[in-house]
Amino acid sequence: MHAPRVAAGPVPEPVEQAALKARVERELERFVAVEVEALLSVDEDLAPLADVLRAVTARGKRLRSAFCYWGWRAAGQPDSDALVRAAASMELVHAAAVVHDDLIDDSSLRHGRPTAHVALREVFADRPRRTARARSLAMLAGDLLMSWAGQLFTGCGLPAAYLAQANDLWRVLARELIAGEALEILHTATEPDVRQSLKVIRYKTAKYTVEHPLHLGAALAGAGLELRDVFSDYGLPLGEAFQLRDDLLGLFGEPATTGKANTDDVTGARPTALIALARQSATPAEHRALMGLLGRSTLTPDQLARVRAIVQRTGAHTRVEDMITERVTLATSALRGAGLPRPAHQALTHLASAATARQD
Repeated sequence: MHAPRVAAGPVPEPVEQAALKARVERELERFVAVEVEALLSVDEDLAPLADVLRAVTARGKRLRSAFCYWGWRAAGQPDSDALVRAAASMELVHAAAVVHDDLIDDSSLRHGRPTAHVALREVFADRPRRTARARSLAMLAGDLLMSWAGQLFTGCGLPAAYLAQANDLWRVLARELIAGEALEILHTATEPDVRQSLKVIRYKTAKYTVEHPLHLGAALAGAGLELRDVFSDYGLPLGEAFQLRDDLLGLFGEPATTGKANTDDVTGARPTALIALARQSATPAEHRALMGLLGRSTLTPDQLARVRAIVQRTGAHTRVEDMITERVTLATSALRGAGLPRPAHQALTHLASAATARQD
């Protein structure tokens, strides 16, 4: 049995992209500091909530803000601090989605640290309904983060006429993100189906990770539908490849590297394409074994090894790697002949690799 292929390793970050990431970090730090101070002015007892809000916004790859920025630059617009603030709002959308997703999935780790609802249990250590109260606070944190995202976007400093061009797209982003999460909930612990799994991926992750930020950046820049079509042809397959890599790392990655438990997708019986493909090619005995392990509250190391072995033996991991490669090729091909400014073309080509050749 061959070991599964893994991503070749992190793609070196160009100087310009590193500088953009630093700018986004600064904008987020400033915004969150002001908002947390306003929250604490209501009552100092809100300090645990403020701590969680700081923690979940303090780290990340900042891919979504990069896609928004380069959507703007691809439309021929110059660098803009106001646009960087608008792009930073994409990271608050992501933070909100992460808090809610971890809550829904009951995940305990994110970036090697306790997730929001787990960290908040300490607040209620000696009180009744500790877990339920912590989950309720985490839900409110996620709601506030989404509100902050809209606030940072609309208050970024771009002219109102520019922002008006993106209003409809912002509503689409929110609607489709919720639709994708809802579809995953509805299809969890049901018969795995590759087609349905890919639809969940598209709406839950692909669109708000790549396509929507690109569209928003382009819309703010006044770009027409032709450029947005290019961004859909690039963004949808790339966003799907991003999540397919996440699914592989979710099963075969090591928590010390990924910062997340490698049993969550199995214990949560999540409708991933990886498991759906494995079940399609499993022997009757393997199928029974998978069915017996999916949805268990915990997995022993031997049980995790059994799931991994079935996924490898059926070739599901190889097929998912091929799907990632196919989608990255489609994405980068969409850029050729699109007439994008050279810096935008180069940045988006790099981001396609950075988003999918990763180990965390």
